Amino acid sequence: MTRTTPFNLSALVLAVALLSQPALAQSDVTADDQALTELEALANSESQPQTLPSLPELFARALRHDSDLTRQRYELDATQEEVPMARSQLLPQISATGGYLWQDSTNIQTVGDEDLGQPATRPGEIDETYYQVQLQQPLFSLERWRKMDVASAQVSAAELQLAVVEQELAIQVSEAYVKAYLAAQRSGLLEAQQKSLDLQVRQASRAFDLGVGNRVDLLEAQSRYDQAVSDAVEAENELDNALSELERLTGVMPEFQSSAPGELTTVTLNNDIGDPEAWIARTNQNLNVLYASEEQQVVQADSSVRRSGYYPELNLNLSYSDRVSDDELRESEDYRASVELSVPIYRGGYTNASVRQGEKRIEAGLAALDNERNLAIQEVRQRIRALNGGERRLEALNQAISSSQLFLDAAERGEQLGLRDLVDVLDARASLYDQRIQYVDTVGNYALDTLALHAAVGSLESDDLARIMALLASMSTSAQVAR
Repeated sequence: MTRTTPFNLSALVLAVALLSQPALAQSDVTADDQALTELEALANSESQPQTLPSLPELFARALRHDSDLTRQRYELDATQEEVPMARSQLLPQISATGGYLWQDSTNIQTVGDEDLGQPATRPGEIDETYYQVQLQQPLFSLERWRKMDVASAQVSAAELQLAVVEQELAIQVSEAYVKAYLAAQRSGLLEAQQKSLDLQVRQASRAFDLGVGNRVDLLEAQSRYDQAVSDAVEAENELDNALSELERLTGVMPEFQSSAPGELTTVTLNNDIGDPEAWIARTNQNLNVLYASEEQQVVQADSSVRRSGYYPELNLNLSYSDRVSDDELRESEDYRASVELSVPIYRGGYTNASVRQGEKRIEAGLAALDNERNLAIQEVRQRIRALNGGERRLEALNQAISSSQLFLDAAERGEQLGLRDLVDVLDARASLYDQRIQYVDTVGNYALDTLALHAAVGSLESDDLARIMALLASMSTSAQVAR
C-alpha cells in the first residue's frame, strides 16, 4: 500500500512549473472501477487484526510432547536410582541358600570288611537337606562410602542435563516461532507487492492498448510481477517448513496469518542492554557451564573411588546353617560369627593405573569446563554486539523506508508528469518492499539474539518468551496477542 506524503512548498512550485510544459507531459491513464476496488481491498487487508499464537503456551506443549525431552526425563529417573544402589552397598547383605543331596557311597564305613571283622557303620545311600542364612555387614569400606558421592554427583549432573535440554527446546520452539512469523510477514508483504504490481501491469497494459504507453514498460511490469509471485511461493514454503517444525516440537499446528506489518515505527526495543561486563560476570550461571562443572564433580568423585583401592576393607560375617541327613555323622547345626580384614597388597599395577586414569580425566574435565566458560563469554559478547548492531540497523532501515516512500511518491508523480518512466516506479516500489522485508527480518533476528543472550547467562524464562511475542506483535498496530 502506498503511503501519501505531503509535498513541501518547493516541490509544489516545481510541479506547477512542470505542468506548464505540456510537451514533456505524458497522458494519464485513468484506472477502471475494478482496479480501484482491488486497491481499496488491498488497503483494507493490511488493517485486519492478526492474532498471534501464544509462544509460552507452545513451549508448555513442547515440554509435554517432545520425545527427546521425555527420554531425558527417563534418563534422570534412571540415574536417580544410583543413590539407593550405592547406599545398598553400605547396608547388611543377607543371603539364604539351601539344597538337597542324594548320595550312594561304597567304602569300608558303608559296607564293612568281613576279613577284618569290621561291620558297616554308616549308611551307603543317604538323603540330605541343608539350609544356610548368611549376613555380611561392611564395617569399613572407603570405596563404598565414596561411591555415594559419585551417585549424588551423577544425579546433580543429570538434573542439569535435563535443564539444558529444556532450554534448548525453548530456543528451538522460539526459533521456529520467529521463522514462522517472519515468513508470514514476508508472505504478506510480497502478496501486497504482488497485488500492487498486478494493478501496475493492468495500467501499463491499458496504456499500451490506448497507444500512450510502450511495450518495454509493460514487459518490465510483468517481469516484476512474475518475480514477486516467485518470491511469494518461496515465502510460503518457508512458512510451511517453520510450521512443520513447530508441529514436530509441540504436536500442534499453529496458524500464522499472512499479512503485511503495519507502521514499522511502532516497534519498541529494549535499548537498555546494560554493561557487557555485567552480563559476562553472569556466565557462571550458564547451564552448559554448570553442567560441565557437575561433570567435573563426578570425575573427581570417581577418582576418589579409585584411590580408595589402596585402603583395606573390614567386614562382619554372621551365619546360621542346618544340615539334616540320614547319616547322623553329617548332621549339624552351626552358628558362626567372624570379622574379616582384607588388605590389598598387589594387583598387578591395576590400582596405580586406575588412579592415573582418574587424574587424567580430571584434567580433561577442567579443560572442558574452561571451554564452556569461554564459549559462554563469547556467546554473550556476540549477542550483545548483534543486539547493538540490530538497533542501529533498525534505525537506519526505518529512515531508509521513509526515504524510499518519499522516492516512490516522487517517482509516481514524475511518471504522471512524464519525467520518469514506469521502470523507475517499479524500482522504487521494489526497493521499498525489500527494505520493509529487511526490517522485519532484523526484528526477528533481534528477538532471537535477545533469547540467546538470556540463555547464555542461564536466565531464560517464560516471561522472556512473552516479551519476544509482544515485540513481534508490535510490528503491526493491529496485531493481537493470544493469551
